[in-house]
Amino acid sequence: MRYTGPKARQCRREGVNLFGSAKYQKILGRAPNIPGMHGAKRMPKQTEFGKQLREKQKAKRMFALSEKQFRNYFQKADNSKAVTGDKLLELLERRLDNVIYRAGFAMTRMQARQFASHGLFMVNGRRVDVPSIEVRPGDVIEVRDRSKKSPVFPAIFDENTHYEVPDWLKADPKKFTIEVVGLPEPKHFEQLINVQPIVEFYSR
Repeated sequence: MRYTGPKARQCRREGVNLFGSAKYQKILGRAPNIPGMHGAKRMPKQTEFGKQLREKQKAKRMFALSEKQFRNYFQKADNSKAVTGDKLLELLERRLDNVIYRAGFAMTRMQARQFASHGLFMVNGRRVDVPSIEVRPGDVIEVRDRSKKSPVFPAIFDENTHYEVPDWLKADPKKFTIEVVGLPEPKHFEQLINVQPIVEFYSR
């Protein structure tokens, strides 16, 4: 099941801003301890298994995936000919909701997921409402005509004026389009994730 409780609690548990929103960064600054009735002075000493579990949970929560979804991504990566960890992160980066976020068309992955699930975008001219769609080089993602009139996107574009879109994507806010021009490489992957413990967790 996907966690539906307070997201600030998740951020405090993992010790990082999982969702990108400034409000969670502020909460971490005020309350850096792990959640609990009285809080803890510090994280208890972890076993290797505990470290692997925490890294897996952090990645899963960052991309808002259920355990089953995340395990499926790992199995697909493990069955590929590529390096498992790199392939896992590549597959996560290629999700439609993540692409919307990476291209600067949403402030957070959560917002991008909402946009995608509400059908605000088209992929290659077809309306989609599945955030997990795996994009490929050559795909063109475009905000639907009726959604272009919404004030939400100009506000996001203004906020992201100085944001640098990764070079495997070509974003054009004026045309409301995102073109996938390549595949994400390790330099583009989410830097807050240490993938090796995740590979070790599922390889036990």
